[in-house]
Amino acid sequence: MKALVLAGGKGTRLRPLTHTSAKQLVPIANKPVLYYGLEAIRDAGITSVGIVVGDTAHEVREAVGDGSQFGLEVTYIPQEAPLGLAHCVLIAREFLADEPFVMYLGDNFLVDGITDLVDAFNEADHDAQILLTRVAEPQFYGVAQLGPDGEITELEEKPENPRGDLAIVGVYTFSPAIHEAVRAIRPSARGELEITDAVKWLIDHGYRVHSHFVGGYWKDTGRLQDMLECNRIVLEGIEPDVRGTVDGFSEITGRVVVGEGAVIENSVIRGPAVIGANTKISGSYVGPYTSIGEGCALEDAEVEYSIVLGDSAITGVSRLTYSLIGRNVEVTRATGVPNMHQLMVGDHSKIQVRA
Repeated sequence: MKALVLAGGKGTRLRPLTHTSAKQLVPIANKPVLYYGLEAIRDAGITSVGIVVGDTAHEVREAVGDGSQFGLEVTYIPQEAPLGLAHCVLIAREFLADEPFVMYLGDNFLVDGITDLVDAFNEADHDAQILLTRVAEPQFYGVAQLGPDGEITELEEKPENPRGDLAIVGVYTFSPAIHEAVRAIRPSARGELEITDAVKWLIDHGYRVHSHFVGGYWKDTGRLQDMLECNRIVLEGIEPDVRGTVDGFSEITGRVVVGEGAVIENSVIRGPAVIGANTKISGSYVGPYTSIGEGCALEDAEVEYSIVLGDSAITGVSRLTYSLIGRNVEVTRATGVPNMHQLMVGDHSKIQVRA
C-alpha cells in the first residue's frame, strides 16, 4: 500500500502567516503539522509516500527531505495550481500505479493516527473507505449519508441544509478504481476536480464505498483556533524534560519541556508548555498551553495559550494570549492603556502593542 499526501494549497485561512510559509509546516508543540501525518502513515506500515506540492514546494522538500528521517521513501509530485483533490490523484497516477493507497491531507491532525483505518481497509473488500466524524457545523464540510451496513450512499459538498452531521475527514483509502473515477468527472463550479464527485461516481457505478469513524481527536488545522486547540491537545500528553539552564530565581511547574541550550532566568513557566532549543526567557511568564520555538527571546513578557515560531522576540508585553506568532517577528511594548492582546502575525513582522 502507498500513501498520497497533499501538501499544496494556499492556506488562505491562516494568512498572513501562509504568505511566507506552507500551512502544513506550521508547528504544533514545536513540530510541523505535516510531520504528525507522516509519522501516522509510517506507523500504519506504509513506507512509499508521494507528496503533492505547490507554491511552497521548496520549503516542504527542505523540511521532509527524502523521508528517511521518518523511515519513509518520499517522491515529490508537483501540482501547477490547486485544481482539486481529485486532480492530485490524477497527476499522481504514475507514482500510485495499480496499488491501493491512503490519501492524507497534510494539514489534518489525528491524535490516534490512521492504523485502524488502514487495517480495516486491508481486511475488507472495499473500493474506497472514507474517514468520518460528527461535527457541530456540517455545512462547512463534505457530508455523508450512510446505509444500514455503514456503506456510504450519498455525499454532499458543504450543503446549505445538511441532512446529517457526518463530516468527511481529510483521510481516504482507495483501490485503483478511483483512477477511473477521477478521469470521468468534470471540474466543479469553482474550477476544481472534487474528490467528493469522484467518490459519488464510484457509488453511482456500483463500487463498494464504506465509512470508517475517527477513533480519537481530529482537527483540520486550517484556522487559528484549530491550531491552538491541537497545540493544547498535544501538550496535554508531554512529559517533563528540562535540558536547558534554569536559574534559582525561576519557577517551573507542571509538564514543561525545555530544549537544549535554552536559558530561563527569573521567570515562571507553568505547563504544559514547550520551550525550544536556544531560546532565552528572562523576567517573563509563560503560561499553560504555550509552545515557544527555537531561538526565541522573551523579556519582561507574559504569554499564554499561544504558539510562537522560531527566532521571534517578545519584549515588554503583558497578557499575550490566544495568538500565533510567525518566524522572525518582533513584538514590543508601546505606551497606552493595558489590555489583552490577540494576534495572528506573519513572518518577518514588527508589531508594537499597547501593554
